[in-house]
Amino acid sequence: MPLFEFGTVKINVDEDGFMENPEEWNEEVAKALASTEDVSDITEDHWKVIHYLRDYFKQYGIAPMIRKLCKETGYPLKRIYELFPSGPAKGACKVAGLAKPTGCV
Repeated sequence: MPLFEFGTVKINVDEDGFMENPEEWNEEVAKALASTEDVSDITEDHWKVIHYLRDYFKQYGIAPMIRKLCKETGYPLKRIYELFPSGPAKGACKVAGLAKPTGCV
């Protein structure tokens, strides 16, 4: 299992860079993971998406579908891609500390 290191953050990740132990997630980890997704600064808009994803995942055990993410955050898909250039599944879910989505997020 690969070890991801960034500054003081050291976490185990899978081969795609998703956290192996999502319970180790915190905002410092999010900032470190964001560095791998072309996100240099996490803004309030980023946090809104990240916290929505985490809350949904805690409640249902899966990542929400893209339509639900857009509807609940109020951001169109274009905005999600502006915030997370690699997309809601690869980028946003990774930064939020979720497991790699298996379907269409």
